[in-house]
Amino acid sequence: MSGIDPREELIEHLPAMRAFAISLTRNGAVADDMVQDTLVKAWTNMDSFNVGSNMRAWLFTILRNTYYSSRRKSRREVSDVDGAFTENLAEKPAHDGHLQMADFRTALGKLKDEQREALLLVGALGFSYEEASETTGVPVGTVKSRINRARKQLAELMDLNEDEAMEMTDDATMSVLSASKVSSF
Repeated sequence: MSGIDPREELIEHLPAMRAFAISLTRNGAVADDMVQDTLVKAWTNMDSFNVGSNMRAWLFTILRNTYYSSRRKSRREVSDVDGAFTENLAEKPAHDGHLQMADFRTALGKLKDEQREALLLVGALGFSYEEASETTGVPVGTVKSRINRARKQLAELMDLNEDEAMEMTDDATMSVLSASKVSSF
């Protein structure tokens, strides 16, 4: 691995980075900008990356830090807190699956940032608990606890019973809701 430039590995992580950025920002254009900022930071600071270590965790840490930095800066800006403006811009769902996906996104948006972040890293993006722990800088047990609380709160917000299935077309969303990941908790 010592002969391979780590910059070549960056591209492998773009889809997952974009998905994570969208889940954090809930805005595709902002997410794309955030991923681009992350790539620029990673590229210019590649000398601080330890070759042989976990590139994905390093990139997601940069992405996460970029998100929280932008949130701190945006507190001085006028925001659409209740979503009234963006609600008017959204295209209405065409069928039940889209309606349930919209309900899911709304419920996901009501979770605490830390819970949503942990749930998406492990459930939707396939990170191990250890990778999510490394990315977020909290112990593995805290990651597991956040995921467990997030799943319970999502089920409550969406009025789901244990035996009730959702008609989703998105496997990543279903993995986020799946209780199998936390059964070993």
